[in-house]
Amino acid sequence: MEKPKEINCKEIFRKAYENRYTWGKDFNGYQGKCTFINKNNIHEGRFLLGRDFKPNIQKIDDENIVKSIASQLFEVSIHRVRRDFQTVHSENNFNLIKSSESGIEMKVSGKNDGDKYRVKDFGINMVYRKIHGTIIEIFVEEFLNTGNGLLSKKYTSQQIDSITLKPNSQKLEYIDEFINISSNDDWILNSRIIKYLNENKEEEVQKFVFEELLLLN
Repeated sequence: MEKPKEINCKEIFRKAYENRYTWGKDFNGYQGKCTFINKNNIHEGRFLLGRDFKPNIQKIDDENIVKSIASQLFEVSIHRVRRDFQTVHSENNFNLIKSSESGIEMKVSGKNDGDKYRVKDFGINMVYRKIHGTIIEIFVEEFLNTGNGLLSKKYTSQQIDSITLKPNSQKLEYIDEFINISSNDDWILNSRIIKYLNENKEEEVQKFVFEELLLLN
């Protein structure tokens, strides 16, 4: 009887990790027009995201809107940074939880003990990570294949209390659109829709649009 093939979770995760779309080392940031839309409220301004990934939002007075736009730009940009797998995960082991139609689910032991991931078709479609004492749980429904790596296009995100393991935030549903703005395959967030249920269980929708995008030299 043939012995079942052993699943090497670390190798499966490494391939998926290296298949994420990231910007090149010479990426210096970009600028453009930003628009925030919520119901009938529309705020338009300009933004600049430098090499340090600190967003600078201009021509919008509402401080909460400024923070909201800046947080989307920052959150997107930190996931585009190319960091070597060995540098990030050399002290982690990846242990099989289960294999199903949804993918290969694995639990981390070592430096990031307790984190969990799920991988299918060289894409990480579930992330369960403790960050600053809070667990972030992400499920990806749809990827964009840029030809140079995958970008999460449709997904949900929720915060979970690390002690009670119960949700302590709304579940946010994201729909992202990206655009390639150069011959170097520089894919930039073009729009982001965030949906969630408010305290009255009514659906709220926020839309962020980024246009007139230009790379910084």
